[in-house]
Parts: sequence; C-alpha cells; structure tokens
Amino acid sequence: MENAIRRVVIVGGGTAGWMTAAALARILGQKPGLEIVLVESDEIGTVGVGESTIPQITLFNAMLGIDEPEFVRETHATYKMGIEFVDWTRIGDRFIHPFGFYGLDMMGVEFHHFWLKGRQLGDTTPLDDYSLCITGAKASRFAHPRPDLPNSPLSKIGYAFQFDAGLYARFLRRRAEAGGVRRIEGRIVDVAKGGESGLVEAVLLQLGERVEGDLFVDCSGFRGLLIEGAMEAGFQDWSSWLPCDRAFAVPCESNGDRQPMTRATARGAGWQWRIPLQHRMGNGMVYASEFMSDEDAERTLLDNLEGEPLATPRRLAFTTGRRKQCWNRNVVALGLSSGFIEPLESTSIHFIQSGIARLISLFPDLRFNPVERDEYNRQMRDLYEDVRDFIILHYKATERSDTPFWDRCRTMPVPESLERKIDLFKAKGRIFREGVELFSEASWVAVCLGQHIVPEDYEPAVDGLDEDKIAAALEQIRRGYLDVAQRLPTHGDFIRQCGGRIGQGPPMAAQQAAPVLPSFSFESESPFGLPGSQA
Repeated sequence: MENAIRRVVIVGGGTAGWMTAAALARILGQKPGLEIVLVESDEIGTVGVGESTIPQITLFNAMLGIDEPEFVRETHATYKMGIEFVDWTRIGDRFIHPFGFYGLDMMGVEFHHFWLKGRQLGDTTPLDDYSLCITGAKASRFAHPRPDLPNSPLSKIGYAFQFDAGLYARFLRRRAEAGGVRRIEGRIVDVAKGGESGLVEAVLLQLGERVEGDLFVDCSGFRGLLIEGAMEAGFQDWSSWLPCDRAFAVPCESNGDRQPMTRATARGAGWQWRIPLQHRMGNGMVYASEFMSDEDAERTLLDNLEGEPLATPRRLAFTTGRRKQCWNRNVVALGLSSGFIEPLESTSIHFIQSGIARLISLFPDLRFNPVERDEYNRQMRDLYEDVRDFIILHYKATERSDTPFWDRCRTMPVPESLERKIDLFKAKGRIFREGVELFSEASWVAVCLGQHIVPEDYEPAVDGLDEDKIAAALEQIRRGYLDVAQRLPTHGDFIRQCGGRIGQGPPMAAQQAAPVLPSFSFESESPFGLPGSQA
C-alpha cells in the first residue's frame, strides 16, 4: 500500500507501553512490511499504581485472546464487582458503586424509579439489595455473568479485575514479543525532528543508537517526552475542580480479605485506596498538597494499613488534566503522557485501552490526514471530560465541612455539564448520557443516591402501574437477588478454580475451573405482571 506506515516506535514500557505493543501486534502484526518496536530503559521505573480496573478490561483481554484463568494466575489477580466508598458524604457513611445493574427495567423506565416509588409507599429497602454485584461482594462471593439466562439476576453481573500492574506488563510483554514486537533497551536523550515537516524522525539513545520510525506512540509517563517535550501539545489543567496533586503508594501483607471490590476511604485532605490481590494488598493515599503535607499523608497511609508494609511508600506528584492534543503530527500519547485523572474510579488503564482502540480504528498512513487526527483528539477529549465530571461528582456531593479541603470541595463551582446532570437527577432522578459516555446510568445513580442526592420525584410513567404490583415485584426481586448471592461460589474458591493461590487452599484442578452456578428465574416473564421488563 502506498504511503503505508512501515515502523511504529513505542516510547516507554510499563502498562501503557506493553498494552499498546500487545494490541498492535495482535491487530496489525500481520500487516505486510510493518515493524513494531518498543524502546524502554531498565533504569527508569514505572508508576505502576494502576492495579484496579473497570469491566471494559475484559473486552481488551478478549481482543488479545487472553485465557482468563492464565491471566488470573500470572498477574495474581482477584475479581472486582464494584468500589466501596467510605466517609465520602458524611463520616460514618459508606456506599458501593456496583458493576452491572439494579433490578429490572420495565417499559423503558429504569429500575431506580420504581425503587423511588416504593420509598414513597413506605418501603425502606436500600437500593443495594437490588444489585447482585453488591449483595455478592458483601458476601465475598463471585461468579461470571450468565447472558444465556436473561430473566435471572445472574445476567446482571458485571466484573473487572484487581491485579499486579508490574506482572500485567510482563505478561503482555511476553505476548507482544511472541507476536513480533522488538524491544530496544536504552535511555532516550534526544529527539530528532524534521525541519520542515515538524514530524518526529527518530529518538536518540544514550549510547548513540538512533531509532527511526514513521509513527511514534508516547508512553513515557507524566513527562510526555514526545507529546510535550518535542511536540509542545499543551496541557489543560483541571486542578481547580480536582485539587489532589500528590500520592503515596505502598503494598502491605494481605489481611485475608476476600470481598471482590476496591475500597476508597476519604481522609482529611484526600482519600486512601485499598486493593486486595491474591498475594498482597495494594494501598495508596491521594491528597492535596495545599491542605496536607507529605509527612502527614505518608503517616496517614501507614497508620491505616491493614497489614505490615512490604516496601517504603513511594511518592508521586501529578497535575490533573489532559493534553490539549493527544495526537500531534506523527506522535500519539497514551497513558499518563496523554493526561491524568486520579484513580478514584479505576479509569487509568481504561484510558490506555480506549486510546489504543481509537488509534487502531483511525490508524494513519504517512500523509497523517488531519481529519483522522482531529477525530481522535475529539473522541479522547470527550472521554476525559466525561470521566472528569463523574470524578468531580464524588467531591462536590459531599456534605462534609470538617476540614478546609472538604469544605472547599462542597462549595466549589463545577463544570456546567456536571451541574446540568445533577440538577436533572435532583428533579426526577433522570440521567441523560451524551454520545458514548463511559459510565452507565446505573453508575451515576449509584453515586448520586449513595451520596444522598435524592430526587424530589420519579419518572411520571411509574404512576401508570398498580402500586400493589410494584410493591410485590420489588419484594420478589429483592428476595431473588439475596437468595442467588448466597448461592454463588466464594470469591476465594473461584480464584482457586482458575489456578490462583489465595488463602490457605491449594489451586484446584483445571477441570474444576467452571463452578456450578445456581439456577434462578423470576416467576413470570415480568415480575411486574406487565410486558416490557428487561433483564
């Protein structure tokens, strides 16, 4: 093909670099004449805190043809059905943002409207009881979803993983190199650009090697060696809405926790993450340096560990925001090079995955058509802004005024796009998503209701249904979800069935890797006794 890209150079390894390499090798590796190389230096460490993910990671792994039990074994992964938030709205409060959905929608009306109607009728059952991901996670149980059982709560399960990011990068490196990717060891000391074109022509290594390429993918981390250092793409700073700009990360011994979820606990000037893996616990403290010193942040983190620390806490500094251009000329930034939004909703790895998918779908030739570049930048801008608004919601919805940090978050102005969403939800519990937003209606409902943003009313269409039928259906769904949750395999057993090592039990034989799931369906096609329910 005339003008075809002949060499892609990925600058930087770690999670972003090796995800990119593995994906390009899988999808484009058989393209005649295409060479993929990755340049990294063993002298430069990686950030490596992206240990928690969202359900879209399963699509990425499937695209690569990864065997899930092998992945669980090799990365010491655990399963994840949601994120628990502690002390965010008020000290003592806690809520869970589940993966999957709540209850059953009916006649085009989301389930939470029926739950809101039930509240007016005197039903005090928490919304959590209508999520199999929440009831299962609380009971330390897990199973894969069953789309073949559309009337069962099992069809409503969503899941992701928690894993060792360093092991994941090494796992992907083996696959990438097996697919033809060539790794070059070396520290980059300079970048060569064409005088007239402004394109990057090569990166120069410390020992004198010149690595030339046609398309360069910048996975160099926060510094943005190519996208910012060479191309001066510019950066849009969002710290006025998301003031946390520091983090400490440290692993500790496992305390035996088997609940398949991540926990985020609000502290005086930020929050602390807790990610249970098979072999250890991942921990970190994200904080605003304006309101908390490094010494206090590190002490807060260490004082709240649930096991002995396994290393010295590692400090990170960052600015929340995004590159104004993630693709500039022949450089595409992925991962931390393209921007950073704190890992509150575990989106860091998804930004990499999403950027890779868009790069493949808009893969250029040597002409570097501005239409393709602009479309990529538009889509990545929209993704970053959608996630930004969802993260800001967690801070804005607080009722805390016990520290200057939380008082500022509570009173700060927010982007108009988020303000509009909050106002619509306050009125009648409505969530409208624009384009291909990452987080579903159920996710917005979970955080809004979890942080006490309770609508004044519900969807008027609900009043067209018989109140007794609504009450009976809510009870049937609640009992069904709680019953099924108790009969799922334990999380520990499920991991052992994949060959993982968790707890004291040995890995189970491979033939036992498919657990027996309970059989369940609602008594009628629609628990509401009307057509139109959607599992």
